Amino acid sequence: MSGAAAGPLVLGAGTAEAAPATSEVTGLTTGSATTPVQGLHLTFGADPRSQMVVSWVTDADVKNPRVVYGTLSGGFGSTAQATTKTYVDGTSGRTVWVHHALISKLKADTDYLYAAQHDGATPDAGTFHTAPSGRAPFTFTSFGDQGAPSVTWKTGANPADASGRDFEPNATPAAADIVTGVEKVGPLFHLLNGDLCYANTGPDRIRVWHDFLTNNSRSARFRPWMPCAGNHEIELGNGTLGLDAYQTYFELPSTETQPELDNLWYSFTVGSVKVISLQNDDIALQEGGDIYIHGYSGGRQLAWLEQELKSARASKNIDWIVVCMHQVMISSATAANGPDLALRAAYGPLFDKYGVDLVVCGHEHDYERSLAVRGVVPGSVTLTPNPSQTALDVIESEHGTTHMVLGGGGVSGITNNSFTTDDADGHGHHSAYVQMEHVGKFNSVKEQETAVWIGVRDAQHPYGFAEFTVDPGRHPGDMTRIYVTYYNIITPTGELSVFEKFTLERRRSDGGNGQH
Repeated sequence: MSGAAAGPLVLGAGTAEAAPATSEVTGLTTGSATTPVQGLHLTFGADPRSQMVVSWVTDADVKNPRVVYGTLSGGFGSTAQATTKTYVDGTSGRTVWVHHALISKLKADTDYLYAAQHDGATPDAGTFHTAPSGRAPFTFTSFGDQGAPSVTWKTGANPADASGRDFEPNATPAAADIVTGVEKVGPLFHLLNGDLCYANTGPDRIRVWHDFLTNNSRSARFRPWMPCAGNHEIELGNGTLGLDAYQTYFELPSTETQPELDNLWYSFTVGSVKVISLQNDDIALQEGGDIYIHGYSGGRQLAWLEQELKSARASKNIDWIVVCMHQVMISSATAANGPDLALRAAYGPLFDKYGVDLVVCGHEHDYERSLAVRGVVPGSVTLTPNPSQTALDVIESEHGTTHMVLGGGGVSGITNNSFTTDDADGHGHHSAYVQMEHVGKFNSVKEQETAVWIGVRDAQHPYGFAEFTVDPGRHPGDMTRIYVTYYNIITPTGELSVFEKFTLERRRSDGGNGQH
C-alpha cells in the first residue's frame, strides 16, 4: 500500500509537534469536539459492479460530509460528496442525521479503500470489493432477526435501570457473535432478512439503532449489508408507515418514485444472481409492528415484483432468482408466528410461474428449510405448498422453490424448541398452523395443515446463518450450482459450527446443450 493510501488510516500518528496533527489528504484535525463518524456501513448502488453507497450517522448536522476513496495501489485519489437525510424520532423528539455518499464509475471485481468524513471530525475508514462483471463465482450470506447485542448472557429478566425498565429486551450476545461469524466467511455481500434491531420495543429507540449499527459496522464497513424491513422496523410516530428510521439509515437501489415508499423494495444483480428484496407487511395478515400497515402500497409492490420476476427469468444473463423477505410462507414452530395465508396467495403463484429458486426469510427465531415446492396441495384451504421433489442434499431448482427460515440472528425469543413432532396424516408428516385472518396485533386465526413441505429443522440450536457460494459453470448451457452451508453460532461461547450442507442446481439460461 502506498504512503498516500495509508495517510488517513494513521491520521496524526508519528508526529512530534505539540500542535494537533493534521492530514494532508483530508485537512482534518484530530481530537476535535465535532460529532464523530458513527455506524459506518455499505450498501450496493443500482449497479453493484460500479456503484457503492457509504453511509454513516451523526448526532448533529455537519458540514461537507464526503468520502475519499481509491484503490490499494493508488491511494485516496477521488472524492464523493454525501447527501444528508434526517428523521425525528416520534418517541423522544430527537433528530438523527444520516449521510450517504454514492460512489460511481468503479471497476468491477476490484478492491477499494475509503474514508468517510466531515469537517472537523476524524475520518473512519473501510474497504470493499465491487461485484464481478458477468457470470463469476462469489459468496453471500444471510440471516434475520438480529437485535443489538448485550454484554452477558442472563437468565430471566433483562438488565434494568433505576426506573426498572429493560434496556434491550431482545438482546443477546449472539447478535455480536454472528457478525464475527459472517466475517470469518468474508462474503461479497450479506442479506439481512428483517427485524434488524427491534428498536420499536426498546425504551430508547435511537440508542438501539446506534448500538445495532456500531456492532454491524465490524462487517458492514467491508461488505454491503442489504436489508429488508420487517415488522419490528415499524415504529410509532416515525412517519405514516412508521418506517422513517429504516428508510433514513439505509440508501438502497429502489426505483420507487413515491418518497413514502422509497427503499422498501428493491432489486440488484450480482453475476448471474438476481436478488429481490420485499417488504411483507404490505401483504401479510399478521400485525406485528407498532401500527398495522397492511395494503399500504395499493398493489404497487406486487406489480413491481411480477415485472422484476418476468424480466429476470427472460434474461439470458440471469440464472438464479433469490427473494429476500421477512414474514414466512413455511414454518412448523408452534411458538412462532406461523405461515401466512396472504403471502402464500400473493407470492406463491408468482414464484411458481417465474421459477424462483430460493426464498430467505426471518420472523421465526429458528432455522428451518422446506423441500423444493411448486404449486399447492389440491383442495388445501391453507394453500399448502406442494413438494416437487423429496431430495434434501441436491435440489433441482428448476422444478421447485426452496424456502429457508433464517431467524437466528441473535434475538432472545427463540422458537426452535417448539417444532411440531406429531404424525398429522399417519405417514410421518408433522403439522403446521397457518395464519388465516387478521384479528389484531400478534393475534390471528390459525388453521392446522399437514406440513408435507417440511425439509430440515434445527431443534437444538437457535442461532446461526447461511452461506451461499455460487458456481456459475464454465460454458453456455452448463449446470450452475449454489453450495449452501448453514452454520450454528454455539451459545454461550459464540464459536462457529457447521449444521448442514446442501446444493441447489439448475441449467444455465444462456442456452447450449451442456455437451463439451
